[in-house]
This record gives sequence, C-alpha cells and structure tokens, in this order.
Amino acid sequence: MNSPPPANTVAEVIVLSEEKWKLPTDVPLGRDILQKNEAQMDSGAPAGGAQPSKGAQQGGAQSGGGAQQGGDEAVMSESQRRQIQETASSTTSSSKGVIHCLTIVGQIEGHQILPQEVKSTKYEHVMPQLAAIEESPEIDGLLILLNTVGGDIEAGLAIAELIASMKKPTVSLVLGGGHSIGVPLAVAAKHSIIAPSAAMTIHPVRLTGVVIGVPQTYNYFSKIQDRIVSFVTKHSNISRRRFIEMMMKTGELAADVGTVIYGEEAVRCGLIDQLGGLSDALEWLHREIRAQKEGTVSGAQQAKKGARGGVRARRIDKTLE
Repeated sequence: MNSPPPANTVAEVIVLSEEKWKLPTDVPLGRDILQKNEAQMDSGAPAGGAQPSKGAQQGGAQSGGGAQQGGDEAVMSESQRRQIQETASSTTSSSKGVIHCLTIVGQIEGHQILPQEVKSTKYEHVMPQLAAIEESPEIDGLLILLNTVGGDIEAGLAIAELIASMKKPTVSLVLGGGHSIGVPLAVAAKHSIIAPSAAMTIHPVRLTGVVIGVPQTYNYFSKIQDRIVSFVTKHSNISRRRFIEMMMKTGELAADVGTVIYGEEAVRCGLIDQLGGLSDALEWLHREIRAQKEGTVSGAQQAKKGARGGVRARRIDKTLE
C-alpha cells in the first residue's frame, strides 16, 4: 500500500483531507433531500419516492400492534411487581373472581417506628388498603396471609376490627406463625385456615419499658387483655374459659406464661376453622364469591354462624345459672 506524499504545512493537510472526503457532485445534499421529501409529503406521495408494498404496510401495522400489546403486558407486570414491593399485596383476576391478597408479616408496628433491620407491617399502610378493598367494585374477596410474631396491641386490634367489619368474603391463612396479637388477626376473617406446621402463641398482655407500680396499671393491663379475649371468643368457636386457661398456663413456655398450639390443635379447640393450605383458602373464597353473586348464603357461613350462636347460647346459660 502506497503512502501519500508527506505534507509540509498545515494548509496542505487540510487540502488533502477535503479532497479525500469530497462528495461527488451527483449526490444530493441533506438540504436537497429534506426539501424533496417535504414536497412529496405535500403532494401525498410517500417520502423517498418509493411505494411501499401492501404486504409491507400490513406487516408494519401488525408489528406495531404486537409491540403495543407487549408494552401493555409489560406495564401490567411492572405495576404488579411495584404493588407487591410497596404494599406487600397483589390483586389477581380469574373467571372465578378478583381476589386481593394481603400479607401481614413480621412485627405489627404501632406508634413507635421499628428499626430498619426488623421486618414489620405498618398499620397506616394496611388500614387504607382494607377500606379501598371493601369499597372497590372490582374486588370480590380478600385473602390474608399471616406470618407474624405479634406486636403493638392497639394497631393489631385496629386492623382486626377492620377485617371483621368487612362485608366481602375474607379468609385468613396462618403460615409459619400467628403469635400474640396475630391470634385476633387470624380469627377476624370470616373463615380462618391454618397450615399443619404453623404455630400460635397465646399469652397475657406484656409491656416493655418502665411502668408505674400501682394497682391502676395492672387494672389497665386487665382491661386490655379483656378486649383481646372478647374479640377472639366473639370471632371464633373457642370458649372464653378455655382461651383464658391457655393464656395463663404455666410450665409450657420456658421464659413466659402461655401456650403454644399448632395447626391441628388450633382447629380442635375451636380457635381456627380449618386445617389446610393455599388451595383450600382459594377454594373457600371462590365458593363464597359465587354464593354472594347469586345472592345466597353458603353452607360454610351458616355452619359457622350456628356454631358461634351455640357457643354464645351456652355462655348465656352459664351466666344465668
């Protein structure tokens, strides 16, 4: 390959560069192409002078529609991921109905913000969701997944009261653990299910920190505890006497007072309605959604109402005696 003759001055280098990259005279410049395309667009002819084929036009339209459809699917999946990350919940739709899944995990956070390393459920996030679910005409039922160690009593009872007051079908599924204030949260739904390996801890009210050592403090604890006992016995089939016995039991927990029960025992004592898993919870929800749309009351709700009515009747009889 022959090298070009050496240039003596900067001017000669510039001249050589211009001659090397000089365009032929018959090639239109960018301004000429733009003016030509604008003239063709005004006349209705396609830019560039080429007539695209009918098949190319159809293919372009189809490919554009596919891209738009794929974009919509991507947006939906992205919104669902964002919903799970921000609110620990998801909404799924099928031919059987639209179900909103809400998770209550970790520690129930109250008025004090927990440390960053503690996994928690914030009541200010859950309570507006429950109100929106109850009011939304698009959501048919609520699935609550529980795996909590307990936490703030008032925050937990507030969430439980909201769940219990909902008219839409609600089912709770205890996975791993539903300890302490997680017990009222589990029984607040219209139907409660517990996994065979899940556990629930029932213990008296505790307070961490400095308290005033006067009788009024213990009376206050007793009133709080009575609120919990009344709520649990009202929304489950366990008797008040049996629940208090489990709460005050000694000798079972190494450093605490109370009882730990597992899936089958929780159902046997009447605290939880059913032993099962996710498929059982969804099956119950689908059945209740269908019954609600048809304007009928399902056999499950009738049986639960009858059982609770029998428990209340027995309590009244004992009180009268």
